[in-house]
Amino acid sequence: MNAGENESPAEPPGGGVRAFVALGMSGEIADAAASFIGEMRKVAGADAMRWTARARLHLTLRFLGDDADRDRIARLKAGLAEIASACTSFRIEGRGAGAFPNLARPRIFWIGLAGAPLSDLAARVETSAIRAGFAPDPRGFTAHLTIGRIRGGRRAASLLRAAIASAAAREFAAAIADSLILYRSRGGPNGAQYVELARFPFAP
Repeated sequence: MNAGENESPAEPPGGGVRAFVALGMSGEIADAAASFIGEMRKVAGADAMRWTARARLHLTLRFLGDDADRDRIARLKAGLAEIASACTSFRIEGRGAGAFPNLARPRIFWIGLAGAPLSDLAARVETSAIRAGFAPDPRGFTAHLTIGRIRGGRRAASLLRAAIASAAAREFAAAIADSLILYRSRGGPNGAQYVELARFPFAP
């Protein structure tokens, strides 16, 4: 085990898995996001969206695909340990809300995240992923928490559009980013379940 790595017993026994690298952070932003989701539920209704449960809110630094094999994951772990050992914990802020691809045609709603080291950290994780054998990510990095996905058609989109737009400059809570986390994603009847494979703490 690499220095600074906390390994989970849920290590995949073999074959490819759906996996991603996320930023570990304290819970203030998740609390604020969950509160905002509650507000949006009242606007659009619980059935119009597939809302993100508080426990599944996360900032993805690098999606690794649906078939991340054991060898590439092992190589990536070494790279993540090296990155984390050179990082110190930092402040991250929830700031603004919006939609992908845009508010005119929303499919995914999000809360924005801001922190000075975020872009550089994501770039280092991307470089490490490529060195481990993963293909370059063509989508680039946008710091955000996905709070929900449309499933109720145009009416839900119309109801939410104004509410999300009114939060474009809203200040959400601040939190402390303190680690890199390698997750495995598993499908389930109540949505995806995220299994922590390894955690790489930053310096305090």
